[in-house]
Amino acid sequence: MTHVFKNASFKNRIKKVLCVLMALSLLSALAGCAGDETSGGIPINYLNNAETKLETHYSHVVLSDDKEESVEILLELLRDNPDSLQYKAPLGYPIELNGYRIEEKKITLDFSPTYYLLPTTTEVLIRAAIVQTILQVRGIRYVFFTVDGEPLVDAVGKGVGRMSDKTFIYNDGNAINTYEEVKVKLYFANSDGTGLISAYRDKFYSTNVPLELFVVEETIAGPSGQIEGLYPTINPETNVISVTTSDGICYVNLDSGFTTTVGNVSTEMAAYSLVNALTDLPNVEKVQIMVNGTVPSIFASTFEKNEDIITTLNITEE
Repeated sequence: MTHVFKNASFKNRIKKVLCVLMALSLLSALAGCAGDETSGGIPINYLNNAETKLETHYSHVVLSDDKEESVEILLELLRDNPDSLQYKAPLGYPIELNGYRIEEKKITLDFSPTYYLLPTTTEVLIRAAIVQTILQVRGIRYVFFTVDGEPLVDAVGKGVGRMSDKTFIYNDGNAINTYEEVKVKLYFANSDGTGLISAYRDKFYSTNVPLELFVVEETIAGPSGQIEGLYPTINPETNVISVTTSDGICYVNLDSGFTTTVGNVSTEMAAYSLVNALTDLPNVEKVQIMVNGTVPSIFASTFEKNEDIITTLNITEE
């Protein structure tokens, strides 16, 4: 079902719902509930006036299990500018939301052609703000954008496709200060853990984050699950302590979670999933892996790329 946001009665109905919810939240606040993240408020993302990053504010509205009702409430919040004049509502820009369609775990938002008039950086920030906010609706895992019914394409004409909670990488939890769409080659295990399969991944990430760190974190995160035959190589509970590169050597310092193997993947194979991905970067020739700041005996020397264990090449994740 497609919903069109044009008639006043719809907006009045939603505003009445918001007023009731806000009144209830005010009573809760008077009872001792503070208006911040710790009180269970819903984070709503806005753009700063310079349109260089996102700012998060918390609302005391309550989302239900009814996807449609929750989506309508969040869209209205994304449309209304916050009290502070320092921020801008994502849907307060001169773009018209024609409507939306919910299908099981995904929602498609359709915009008017004026969407393509947005500056590139502003468009990405608006898209990130909307996606991260809408994904708070229970049961919705993916967001699609269309323009006049056609799939959204980016500034270079490439289809944006579906977006999830992993689409946008934030340097500090709130802001994309500077961003870049990057395509990196990652390596995941085959079914029996004896070889690696290379897979390309496209993603926006903050350029305040070193690309080497981005590659390490994405490898630990594992395959997206959209392609059969790709398996994680590293324990997802592994934490990154630091990643630095000097004179062509990338020093990767992980916590002890790295020593816990996953499935039938050996520690050596896990190491090479990192080494092969990092040495594909132009500034990395070798990799030194450390655990809690020390070099385990099995990693006594630096690693170079090992192409002999690559069993399948050049898959692109959806």
